[in-house]
Amino acid sequence: MQGSGSDTISVIICAHTLDRWATLCAAVASVAAQTRPALETLVVIDGNDELERRARLELAVVEVLRNAHGAGLSGARQTGADRARGSILAFLDDDAVACANWLEALAAAYADPLVLGAGGLIEPSWQRSEPAWFPAEFNWVIGCTYAGMPSETARVRNPIGANMSMRAEVLAAAGGFDSRFGRAPGAKPLSGTAEETEFSIRAARANPGHHWIYEPRARVRHDVPAQRGTMRYFARRCVVEGTAKASLTAVAGADDGLRSERAYVRSVLPRALTRELGRGIRGDRRGFARAGAIVAGLTITTAAYVRARWLP
Repeated sequence: MQGSGSDTISVIICAHTLDRWATLCAAVASVAAQTRPALETLVVIDGNDELERRARLELAVVEVLRNAHGAGLSGARQTGADRARGSILAFLDDDAVACANWLEALAAAYADPLVLGAGGLIEPSWQRSEPAWFPAEFNWVIGCTYAGMPSETARVRNPIGANMSMRAEVLAAAGGFDSRFGRAPGAKPLSGTAEETEFSIRAARANPGHHWIYEPRARVRHDVPAQRGTMRYFARRCVVEGTAKASLTAVAGADDGLRSERAYVRSVLPRALTRELGRGIRGDRRGFARAGAIVAGLTITTAAYVRARWLP
């Protein structure tokens, strides 16, 4: 692999619902406003004819594609990768808006030929105010960067899909995303949140000595609907995450499958719990609420993992 300032970047945005039309348009506009222009922007429509017609009619500045693979995010991403001409593939969610220097910051990581890919900071953009009980250490529940991740450029096991890039040759050589770990309407995959993690582990194993980078200067803002700020949603996502990790470790092994999670449980959560309990003791009742959410989140996720991994 060569690191070069001549790398070209194809941006791939996957979409499946008209409910996100406004955010999809905002995502496309944010790519068009980059300080480092993309070679192209590809919008891949997954299983929604009406959305596809509207996108072809109104998103004239991009190329609109129909998912040519299996239904779901894995197939949509692969469809974009098949058509892309760039040496780097950058994936942006249809409900995320990239800051102006997003591509410029991601591209800088590829000066190092040992970098397989790079992801960046995902900031939550709550449609309503952030719930007072919600601990930032659990931002992964809403698909965002959680408190406890590095504050500077660092090596990571895997990027988060809402803000993720990789060398096109890495995706091609590793065989693409495993659809069993992806999200597909009506399907019952091994998990619904582990496709980026599984792919990243597989690609790193296929390229010894290479690594993934987290670059917090590459920022996007991720839309968070009001319904995701409920305890019901919080608990459900914790169940999904625990189940996902059980499926992942069954395939990738516990060493890689749980490496980041072990550090999170041993270091990040104890500090957060101590901090919030301290705030509660000092009179801020929201601290007790967040401490309770931390305990509940860890308990639910762990129980889901154990149930999926070890119980019949």
